[in-house]
Amino acid sequence: MDENEWQPLQFVPFTSALDGGFWHALTQKKLEVYKLDETPKDLNGFYSNSNSAGIPSTLNLELSAFDESGDAPKHCFGTRGTLHLLNTLDAFKNVDKKQLLEEEGAKVWQNIKNRTALENPTLLSRFLLVAFADLKKYHYYYWFAFPALCYPATCRWMKTQLLNEYFTAEQIVRLQDAYDTSHCVCTSGYFVLAQKDGVITFHHLREFKELYKSSDAVLLGFSDPSTIDGYPGWPLRNLLALVSACWSDIRDLTVVCFRDRVKDTRREITHSLVLQLQLSATEPSDSCPKVVGWEKNERQKLGPRVANLSSSMDPAKLAESSVSLNLKLMRWRLLPSLDLEQISRTRCLLLGAGTLGCNVARCLLGWGVRTITLVDNSRVSYSNPVRQSLFVFEDCIGDGKNKATAAAEALKRIYPGVNAQGVSLTIPMPGHPVSASAVEQVKQDVQQLEELFDQHDVVFLLLDTREGRWLPTVLGASKRKLIMNAALGFDTYMIVRHGMKCSSADAAAIDTGLKGSLGEAIPGSQLGCYFCNDVVAPGDSTKDRTLDQQCTVSRPGMSMMVSALIVELMVSVLQHPDG
Repeated sequence: MDENEWQPLQFVPFTSALDGGFWHALTQKKLEVYKLDETPKDLNGFYSNSNSAGIPSTLNLELSAFDESGDAPKHCFGTRGTLHLLNTLDAFKNVDKKQLLEEEGAKVWQNIKNRTALENPTLLSRFLLVAFADLKKYHYYYWFAFPALCYPATCRWMKTQLLNEYFTAEQIVRLQDAYDTSHCVCTSGYFVLAQKDGVITFHHLREFKELYKSSDAVLLGFSDPSTIDGYPGWPLRNLLALVSACWSDIRDLTVVCFRDRVKDTRREITHSLVLQLQLSATEPSDSCPKVVGWEKNERQKLGPRVANLSSSMDPAKLAESSVSLNLKLMRWRLLPSLDLEQISRTRCLLLGAGTLGCNVARCLLGWGVRTITLVDNSRVSYSNPVRQSLFVFEDCIGDGKNKATAAAEALKRIYPGVNAQGVSLTIPMPGHPVSASAVEQVKQDVQQLEELFDQHDVVFLLLDTREGRWLPTVLGASKRKLIMNAALGFDTYMIVRHGMKCSSADAAAIDTGLKGSLGEAIPGSQLGCYFCNDVVAPGDSTKDRTLDQQCTVSRPGMSMMVSALIVELMVSVLQHPDG
């Protein structure tokens, strides 16, 4: 370009680059922290001046975007931004985007006018992110803006040179050495190059005016993310606004667009640009100039983008985050103090994998319980699948699968992340005689049952017979386990939470605090158990009974009701301060 000719200066805009870690962090923040809060949030991003030729000028957001420290990776330059995360897609579409951009631009302008940006030049580069997260489908709608002030009104582009055309080879070596030794000055991405008596030095941006008067040559410099020959990157726009606003008497300006890349294993800075610019005269003004900067979408039109992560996520990970979505949403409005972690880490032992056992297991899965062990010694018969929700016809073929094993396998098919186990075990019962040949097996069964009690926190008694609950009740009381007991009649049901004895010191405190108030509340340590009112030992309830008396004949909907109620009772107990 001839020196007597000029044309308006053009800039290469930023392109947003968001990795999967950012979306994962945003999802967790939305569910756990922000919930319904739509107030603006601070973000951290960064860009680099070392991209290879042909790579877009990217502004990057990663997992660390929400960190308070905001430290950029090595050889990168940090920038601050604002996140507007909206609750509905309609709110995202209808938000006043012009106003949001003007607000961000006003922040940059204010930092320029009060000269804060001279002390901290990173304030010149800001970004705005407006987003909506559809956490059911893992679709993220977003629109980036990189606020740039249209100030001064005109910037004449007089001449462009490469760095090796402006400096000699020897000077370039000195410049590179000076840059490396002055890295603390250049970390903001903005700096001043001063040349005096052949020596090149780097200085802080605030020293520009002083050096402009005293040095042989002063060049304004910035770390340029652009990779396009002849065109500077987006950060230069607000830097020129700062020069015009703070030093309006400076009209002629030399700018170094510093690019630092590795090519063919060798470091290279000679492709950096040196621009000769002439700024138009400006009238002092406190009002913010026009602000531009919305990013274009993939079709190169002004509009939002959509990130669809459902197809790229590991199905198991996708299921893990999705199954707990309903529970986490409870904490947004209805139950802010709900302790989901307490429920999730509770280990549940289900004695009985029949009608009640299947439905209780499904309900526990819905509440986020991740460790479920089922115990049963019977096999799936053809009458079971229509009433017992974890079994299918194929489980009945042949001799039928063991109920506990089949139920555990079904739970894993429903949600692969559950730790479900099935144990085939016969629970010894009072009134049921044991032959001499079966004594050793009974001892092994009792020992295995004790070990299962030790490995779990809550035990559900969901067995067919009354006497089948006796040994588990005794074990639960001796091992201080939370025992949840449920039984079905035809159109009646029973749900009992057994008492759990406490230490003598705790018992004394409870006795003291409950004098005169037993009518209002009975502490868990003083609750009885299923057998507390018995005057005789349990016997064989299946002896001399007809088929309809041996089987649990109940209305089909009863088991769903009872299973839901007993699990809800367990969850309520776990939320108690002593739970």
